[in-house]
Amino acid sequence: MTIDLYYTLGSPPCHLVDLVGAALGVKFNRKHVNLLLGEHLTPEFLKINPQHTLPTIVDDGYSLWDSRAISRYLIYKYGKDSNLYPEDAKARATIDQRVDFDLGTLYTRFEDYFYPQIFAEAPADEAKYKKLEEALKFLDNFLEGQKYAAGPDLTLADLVLVISVSSIEAAGIPITAYPNVVRWFELVKGKYGHVITPGAVILRNATTQLLKK
Repeated sequence: MTIDLYYTLGSPPCHLVDLVGAALGVKFNRKHVNLLLGEHLTPEFLKINPQHTLPTIVDDGYSLWDSRAISRYLIYKYGKDSNLYPEDAKARATIDQRVDFDLGTLYTRFEDYFYPQIFAEAPADEAKYKKLEEALKFLDNFLEGQKYAAGPDLTLADLVLVISVSSIEAAGIPITAYPNVVRWFELVKGKYGHVITPGAVILRNATTQLLKK
């Protein structure tokens, strides 16, 4: 069955689902949703996702939203032989910790610092920038002596985190002070740059246009 993917351009969570799909070889029937036109608030879309968030998938009549939930679902159903989310309890717990760190710390601090600047024309907040720097230092420490974010193999943790780091870089925030992050970022881009880079370019261009207003 074809999986319908409802997405919007320039959205890091939507880019994550694209990346997981690429890692699993899953193909999507892509359905663009224009937020500016309110297409996420139509009765038809609200029947699929009453929370009206993106990304959303519909797989053989089953609808699901939230990029991390979608990512795990895709791995459960289509990646049983994949190392992206192994069954070993300790390995899975480490992956979960990294994914939760991204959700609760890294990406959240990026949103808190950057999005008010582009959507509300707020000035840069130095205190929020320091918190983002702290989060990047945490990630740099996680990667010390590690090939990937959760150990020797590429996992869901890497796919989640690389989207956040690519978004941070696309926003013009330097990552050069974090050598482990830079090394790891280039490693993952070497595998999936064909998916990561276009999404980052869209975000960078959208950011540039918003900041010019």
